[in-house]
Amino acid sequence: MLESALHALTAAYGPSGRESRIREAISSLAEPLCETLQTDPLGNLIAFRPGKSGKRLMLAAHMDQIGLMVTDVQEDGFLRVAAVGGLKPAIAIARRVVFENGAPGTVYYETKTKGPGEAEMEDLFIDVGAKDKAEAESIARIGDVAVFYSPLQIENGLATGGALDNRLGCAVLLEALAGPCEHDLYAVFTAQEEVGTRGAGPAAYGILPDLCVALDVTPAGDTPKAAPSAIALGKGPALKVLDNSVVVSAHVRLLLEERAEAAGVAIQYEVLTTGGTDTGAIARTAGGVTAGCISLPCRYIHSPVETVALADAQGAVQWIRSVMEARL
Repeated sequence: MLESALHALTAAYGPSGRESRIREAISSLAEPLCETLQTDPLGNLIAFRPGKSGKRLMLAAHMDQIGLMVTDVQEDGFLRVAAVGGLKPAIAIARRVVFENGAPGTVYYETKTKGPGEAEMEDLFIDVGAKDKAEAESIARIGDVAVFYSPLQIENGLATGGALDNRLGCAVLLEALAGPCEHDLYAVFTAQEEVGTRGAGPAAYGILPDLCVALDVTPAGDTPKAAPSAIALGKGPALKVLDNSVVVSAHVRLLLEERAEAAGVAIQYEVLTTGGTDTGAIARTAGGVTAGCISLPCRYIHSPVETVALADAQGAVQWIRSVMEARL
């Protein structure tokens, strides 16, 4: 199921604040695995299944992806853009993109005074093949968002494509939901993580779980001259220790370590000195929520060629199912 879910989820459109289509794709897969499905005012999708322990377990994975929002339609038919989420201009240049209505485009930059590595977001534009402003506006308008067109490819145990951050976490969570759980289980597919972890906190506030475990990708450091990181593809999912938004409490780390050992899952340890995840927003909710994070190693994050090892994802499934069986 993991691979088929990953194909379906990475194919679904869903940049931050425009998650309706990816929410529909997840709903169709989650419906047989839960008792109720609801969407809150921020757009988070919450799948619920009752348990018997009297405890509440929240599992969270963000469903939104990065993109490019149209800020202006020029008289010559080119579209000026702004980043939705952490998108570097150099990575977007010479890439194919697609709008929610299916219209394709090509991202390029003003070449007269700068090279691609020097280009800033204000230098970028999307070419939709329009001859003038009127034709361009029939394709895309101000506020529309384009995402990378990058169909998923799986080969030699690796998956490569766009939106694996964090459709991989969503697919892992859906796979884990097929397992038993003694607790009231809330599987939350959060909105707007890429623009400031905006959905996760309100979702946690409405649930007030006894424990939350978030799922997200983390940069792998196993490529030539990569930024320093002990994380590598194929060596297992990672236990978050710290990122820029949270220091995971010692008792949560211990619980997650014990559950990984019980499941026979080899794990890595993540110390991320930049960036953050929904974990931090959830931990700061209300009077504080007990929260941890399982991180999935990923190369080339926030690009059209994000690359992950399926074995790491399968390990995360077993780890989460072990958490679902733990005493809280």
